[in-house]
Amino acid sequence: MKPRVRVGASVLAIMAAAGVSFWATRHSEPPENATAHAHGAQATKSEAKPVTLGAGEQGRIGITFGPVVRAPLDRSVRTVAQVTYDETRVKTVAPLIEGWVDELFVNFTGQPVRTGQPLFSIYSPMVVSAQQELLLARRLARDMSRGTAEAARSARDLLESSRRRLQYWGVAEDEIRQVEESGQIHRTVTLRSPYRGVVVEKSVLAGQRIMAGEVAYKIADLSRVWLEGEVFEQDLHAVRMGLPVSAEFTALPGVIRKGRVAYVYPTIDPETRTARIRVELPNREAALKPGMYATIRFSATTDTVLSVPRSAVLATGERNFVFVRSAEGQFVPHPVTLGAATDTRVEILRGLKEGDTIVTSGTFLVDAESNLGSLMGGMGKMPGMDVTVPADSAAHPGKE
Repeated sequence: MKPRVRVGASVLAIMAAAGVSFWATRHSEPPENATAHAHGAQATKSEAKPVTLGAGEQGRIGITFGPVVRAPLDRSVRTVAQVTYDETRVKTVAPLIEGWVDELFVNFTGQPVRTGQPLFSIYSPMVVSAQQELLLARRLARDMSRGTAEAARSARDLLESSRRRLQYWGVAEDEIRQVEESGQIHRTVTLRSPYRGVVVEKSVLAGQRIMAGEVAYKIADLSRVWLEGEVFEQDLHAVRMGLPVSAEFTALPGVIRKGRVAYVYPTIDPETRTARIRVELPNREAALKPGMYATIRFSATTDTVLSVPRSAVLATGERNFVFVRSAEGQFVPHPVTLGAATDTRVEILRGLKEGDTIVTSGTFLVDAESNLGSLMGGMGKMPGMDVTVPADSAAHPGKE
């Protein structure tokens, strides 16, 4: 056989041996890994077991008991809110005529105004023409008063129409009367505020040309304000229209305002999982200013439910359970599903029944005793360990 052929045959033999070895050992694991998996399985299966404690041991670790009761849960919900304008009381001032602003009488944001207060004077060619028509109509009505009844009536109708046109454009009654009485045309007319409140936006300047319908001011009536807060999704079931709430303000220490929920917004913020609620508050003294922060509180009373003290529930991270005292005196862990909670009690959806006697304090120590018993029993079965539960305790579970 040639040398090259011999080398090829040797390589094939080595590869075949490696393949046989792989197939023979692919399902086996090193002893160390198998041991680690066994410990992991044991750790996963180790759970709280029923435990028996004598009266002396119960007193030493401070165990107390109580019943599972069925009653309404009354809890207080607190959330942060902010003062805003009452949107129904925010109005705009826009002239119905075009022209040039001659003089501003209300010239900064935040300035309070009252109904009928002068805002600015404006020169408007269309108003000047309307005044001329008014004077002509007045003169015609005076001349026709000595004519036929029909002619006098037509002249009076024309005069009244001229007056109404100026009124519709926002010219004040006293200015129209002055034009008629003096017979003189006013170059400018003054536009007045139709509302009372505070200027929250000003977009007009002296000398500016302003078009009909262009917003000059926004005025908000702050005698009533809104308080808008965010309520978490799980608390929405307790919110309803007319629900009484109390509000405290950072800027007003010690002051508590009472109000009611006026509206619950129909959407939930997908990021914060909260919904907005609105509370209306009177504010005649203007102490509440838009932008202020507040804390609102309201009572959320649930229907009649099973509940236990919060101290009775032990959370393991994966589930929750409560120790129930059996007729034999053992403490048996019952997995439970929790519902709504207050500061002191928590609703039980599944896992307990009304009248069960449960451990209400010292639950953690009972759990430690339970896990210790499980650990001792498990270690007694391990190679090299000779640990068992004392026979006296096994025979007499309630004995100290």
